[in-house]
Formats: sequence, structure tokens, C-alpha cells
Amino acid sequence: MSNVELANPKKNSTFKNLASSQQFVAGLALVIVYLIFYFMSDSFQSVNTLTSIFDSAYYIGFLAIGVTFVIATGGIDLSLGTGMIAAALTGGMLYQTLGLPVWVALLGTLIFGILLGVLNGFLIAKLNLPPFIATLGTQMVTRGLGSIITNVQTINYPLRNSPEGYYKSLFKTANNFPTGIILLIIFAVLMSIVLNHTSNGRYILSIGSNEEAARLSGINTVKWKWSAYIISGFFIGLAGIAYAATYTSILPGEGMGMETDAIAGVIIGGTSMSGGIASITGTMIGVFIMAVLKTGLPFIGLQPHYQTFITGIVIIVAVLVDVIKQKKKRV
Repeated sequence: MSNVELANPKKNSTFKNLASSQQFVAGLALVIVYLIFYFMSDSFQSVNTLTSIFDSAYYIGFLAIGVTFVIATGGIDLSLGTGMIAAALTGGMLYQTLGLPVWVALLGTLIFGILLGVLNGFLIAKLNLPPFIATLGTQMVTRGLGSIITNVQTINYPLRNSPEGYYKSLFKTANNFPTGIILLIIFAVLMSIVLNHTSNGRYILSIGSNEEAARLSGINTVKWKWSAYIISGFFIGLAGIAYAATYTSILPGEGMGMETDAIAGVIIGGTSMSGGIASITGTMIGVFIMAVLKTGLPFIGLQPHYQTFITGIVIIVAVLVDVIKQKKKRV
């Protein structure tokens, strides 16, 4: 038998593993979905449409990066969307009501998100509250808090062409170039390194795989599980900054449902809901699938509520695939 023939089984096995990878399937799905909209609508083919896709991916992308770490522990964070809006409203109050410099407002937005992550981590890692219940509670708290601190008034950030609107160029330049995609990719790469090549990431994945075994092996499960929620909180604050850069006016009470888009992106990208398996690359692919759907559906005459319907189906399918994969592993 020749060397080529001996190598073929290995090549076939590599291709089979690649084809069965959820990240590969999600990437293929992203290309297919984009091409469907591209060929069904001439208007979708414009550069402005691509910019709109990026605009809708920035803040959801940051939320998704953070919650990937939480889901990797086997947890969940339902306070993502309302927390992001509450953080942006808090920063806006510092600027609009107290008259502080915009950089202080942005810093306040980031700190609010981190504090929310600290609170979620304390309730879940330290007090052992179920993640679903704890973050459902903080979801309601942050939604109400945003209305309380603003007295249910719209908060306005500086306009792009104003002297203090400089921070908006982090996400889009004056000539409409989506610089935010560069920022999103940088953070995705950094957090992929953290997840896959640091003790923090390894311990978080170990907790998701088997928390009791991780504890018995000497891992401080409280500390590292808490760190996952703090990471999520940091990205909630960062998403608040991205949201304020994308939309100048922010209304109290917004944010509900955005956590669904972020969590859907994570699940579609191959992170296991039971914990222990996670991929930041997959998360980014999932986020852009959601962004393309959100942007593309109106171009073919479907209203936004169809996105909610389709998102629900996609989540069910993604979770079902995960369950089947977990069952195969146990066999």
C-alpha cells in the first residue's frame, strides 16, 4: 500500500471532524444566509447594508463574548440586555444631568457593568442561587433601575459631529467606515486566548465539565465561577458604550430580548449549555448569523417579529444538536 493510500484515511477523518464541527456548520450557515438575502434583494447588496449588519453586531457581540464564559461554567446570565441599557443610562446621566466629561460617563458605564457582574457572581458563586433565578432577578432590578435613575426620561449622548462625540469614531468614522468591527475582533481574539490558553479559562471550563470534580482537585470553584460573571459584567459595560455610540438617544425600559440574541449567538457557535465546551470564534459566527437575519429579513418583506420566531427555532435546533452530541459522548 502506498504512502498516499495510507494518508487518505487520516485526511478523510480530518475532513469528517471538520464537517461535524459546529463552528464549521455555523460558518457555512452564515455564508448561506448572507447569500440568500444577497440574491433575493438588490437593495441588500449595498455597502450600507453591510455597515448596518456590523452596527447591529457590536453590542450584541460584546454581550455574547462575556456570556460565553458564563455559559462555559454551566450558568446563564439573563441580565445582559437590561444591564447594558442601565449601564448606558447611568453613564448618560453623568454626562447629561451632572455635566461631567463624556469620558467620565463612558467610564461610569463600564464600571456599572462590572459591578453588575460582581453582584451576579456573588449571588451565584458565593450564595449558590440558581443562575436562572439570580439573573432573572437582576434583570428586573436593572430594568427598573434604569427608569428610576432617569425618571423615565430619554437620555442623550453627544452627537457625532459635536466636540465630545469623538468616542463614536471607535465604532464608526465620519465617512461611515465600521471601525467597531476591528474593536470587536480584537476583544474576541484576546478573550479566545484567555479562554483557551490561561488558567482562568481552563478552570472555568473545568467547572462547566464537572464542578464537584474540579473542587475536589483543588480548584477554587467559587473564585473562578465568580470571575466568569465579572468578565460578563465587563462586557455588559463595554456593550453599553457600543450602544451609546450606535444610538445617541437611549430610552429607559429597553434591553429586554437582547440577551436572547447574545445567548443564541453563543449556542449557535457551539458553546454547550451544559458547560465545559466553549468557543469565542463560534460565538462570533453565531452573532453575525443573528445580525444578518435581523438586517436581512426586512429586505425580503418580513417584519422584525419574524426574527424572533426564527431565532427561537434556531435556538431549539442548536440546543438539540448539543444534547445529541452529549449523548453520543456518554455512549
